[in-house]
Amino acid sequence: MTTATPVKTEYEAIIGLETHCQLSTNTKIFSNSSTAFGADPNTNIDPVCMGLPGVLPVLNAKVLEYAVKTGLALNCQIARYSKFDRKQYFYPDLPKNYQISQYDLPIAEHGGIEIELVDDAGNPIRKRIGITRLHMEEDAGKLVHAGSDRISGSTYSLVDYNRAGVPLVEIVSEPDLRSGQEAAEYAQELRRIVRYLGVSDGNMQEGSLRCDVNISVRPVGRKEFGTKVEIKNMNSFSAIQKAIDYEIERQIAANESGEKIVQETRLWEEGSQRTISMRVKEGSSDYRYFPEPDLAPIQVSEQQLATWLSELPELPAQKRHHYENELGLSAYDARVLTEDSSVADYFESAIKSGANPKSAANWITQDIAAYLNKQKLTIAEIALTPAHLADVITRIETGKISNAQAKEKLADLLSGVSPEKAFAGQELISDPTILEPIIDQVLAENPQQLEKYRGGNTNLKGFFVGQVLKKTGKRAEPKLTNELVEKKLNA
Repeated sequence: MTTATPVKTEYEAIIGLETHCQLSTNTKIFSNSSTAFGADPNTNIDPVCMGLPGVLPVLNAKVLEYAVKTGLALNCQIARYSKFDRKQYFYPDLPKNYQISQYDLPIAEHGGIEIELVDDAGNPIRKRIGITRLHMEEDAGKLVHAGSDRISGSTYSLVDYNRAGVPLVEIVSEPDLRSGQEAAEYAQELRRIVRYLGVSDGNMQEGSLRCDVNISVRPVGRKEFGTKVEIKNMNSFSAIQKAIDYEIERQIAANESGEKIVQETRLWEEGSQRTISMRVKEGSSDYRYFPEPDLAPIQVSEQQLATWLSELPELPAQKRHHYENELGLSAYDARVLTEDSSVADYFESAIKSGANPKSAANWITQDIAAYLNKQKLTIAEIALTPAHLADVITRIETGKISNAQAKEKLADLLSGVSPEKAFAGQELISDPTILEPIIDQVLAENPQQLEKYRGGNTNLKGFFVGQVLKKTGKRAEPKLTNELVEKKLNA
């Protein structure tokens, strides 16, 4: 969750994102080549994705299913009839010299998702961001430039066609975003959604999630948009935020100095933390779209739609509301627990096993999370089951063990030791008839400290409590021990 910070009050930023999300199918959108990441260059290719003469594309059925499910999760209207189109442009990484995409009849339109930020006081701010459209398309290949990260300045370039034909959905937002923070949070929420659905891993480092930003600024109160600039080459959510914030300031400075802003595509340079001009922006007419002649139109039946809708899981925003409103968790805890569906599943399983929701949230987001980060593990890789975590929490809350005892045994529990074995013979002593003689013995053994306490040094109470804990092997129930020690000290 990020803190909302507005741009300069005399100007307003208008921001929209075009997000390309790779679908987690085993094969490409129109052929049987593998989509596995990291293969040797030009090994995951075939005649269809290379556009060789005489071959025809066939739509991967999983691509349609994943696209529709994503559209439903984004609250879009699903088109019962849509089609593919050819988007024609010439670039070395496009072997056919055209890309099969969707133009005027996309698979999904008119949706929206909720993003959540916090104000300066820590209160959650929820905002709906509209989704203009979602469409299916194939990816292009990848250029590798020798001596530079782009073609300008490189000595030569190599092309890897492994990504050519990899299935994508492009998600286009409405221009509802107003800051780099909102845009970064929107992109993160998209990634949460596709991961919950299981349609994409959303890995930005591997190119599974890529965002292009369209941004303009205008004086506050003006209805007309300013000149739009597109930013590419952002491979992290932090880069999205920084690139937008830089571009907002650049455009504001240009407006104030009278410099004309041109419609162009710019690149984000991570090293210099700035955007630089790449090329003048093309218009849709430059691509000469026309219906793809080798693929039949797509028709989604009522039965398909009903089946895919029934298979949708509870999504992150729904879980956040449920955790806050019904389980009484803070917005922060709800956000951390729902960041990953496996963590949310673990938490919910612990609750079903009898754990107090707040206690379970504290253990998962604090002690267990710290262990996972240190060991570089996921929650699915630990041996502490949700039922065992619930058992530990119940033991603490019923006074059988202390919180300190549980933390001392956490490493054992995480490695698979059962609570029964971990806490065997360590149940807390909560019987006053057992504790009182031990306290009397401690007082008798420490007459000087007792005299100082009764002379006004009440801080020594902790000393006596510590001695009782020491004699009982830390098994004396803390609250009762404190009460009994104080009663006897003041007798």
